[in-house]
Amino acid sequence: MGCKQVFKALDILKKNGFKTTKKREEILRYLFEADRYTSAKEVYQHMNKLYTGISYDTIYRNLNDFSIHGVIEETELNGEKKFRFHCSHDNHEHHHHFICTNCGSTKEINMCPMGYFEDQLADCKITGHRFEIFGLCANCQ
Repeated sequence: MGCKQVFKALDILKKNGFKTTKKREEILRYLFEADRYTSAKEVYQHMNKLYTGISYDTIYRNLNDFSIHGVIEETELNGEKKFRFHCSHDNHEHHHHFICTNCGSTKEINMCPMGYFEDQLADCKITGHRFEIFGLCANCQ
């Protein structure tokens, strides 16, 4: 299942003009297997073990590109940008997340509070939203 989702993400990138490379594939595989929000530094440390001398800027640039094209998600956690493999490539179901502020693990929240806010913002055009709840998961409490 993981390979399928990684290859689907690579296909999205290819359709947006990016070459498929082993390094890009490994970054996506790492994020998929981590199944949590991770920092660019964590991704860099993993990649540097496999590709000694790879630059941090290369990792960060790829993470940013992946985020722009929707194959990974990003959030800010404890003042640092964190990234995770996009969890809804297959089903495109709308959902939100609980994010552990200690380990970065996530749980899907399959409820959306936007109806409440749309009523309050009737004179505004909403173009997107993200709803995240932060706290400690059961393992970190």
